[in-house]
Amino acid sequence: MPEFLFNNKLYYNPVEFAMDRIGGTWKMPILWRLKDKILRYGELKKDMPRITDKMLTTQLRELEEEGFITRTVYPVVPPKVEYSITERGKKAIMVIDQIRNYGLELMKEFGIEEPAKDK
Repeated sequence: MPEFLFNNKLYYNPVEFAMDRIGGTWKMPILWRLKDKILRYGELKKDMPRITDKMLTTQLRELEEEGFITRTVYPVVPPKVEYSITERGKKAIMVIDQIRNYGLELMKEFGIEEPAKDK
């Protein structure tokens, strides 16, 4: 496949393009947590204690801009915001599930035990 430009960034293949959308340390774990339920910011933060507030906010914004999640703001005091997965996000879950399963296989091959709380 020939190289292509998207948002002024040069990509060399579709895998690179896809990983730029959902790759990194936090996007896949966020999507994974939203695959079966709607969560508020605080619930996501509590479930991922090592992510900083700034990083969680950034990742949520990027996932929303790319169409993987939806952000719903309710007009109440204090503000209530919920995040849910979109159809595009659900398609990504199929890929994430395959990567996750492959990661678990590799962990076994390298003699690494599966974490007790694996989400």
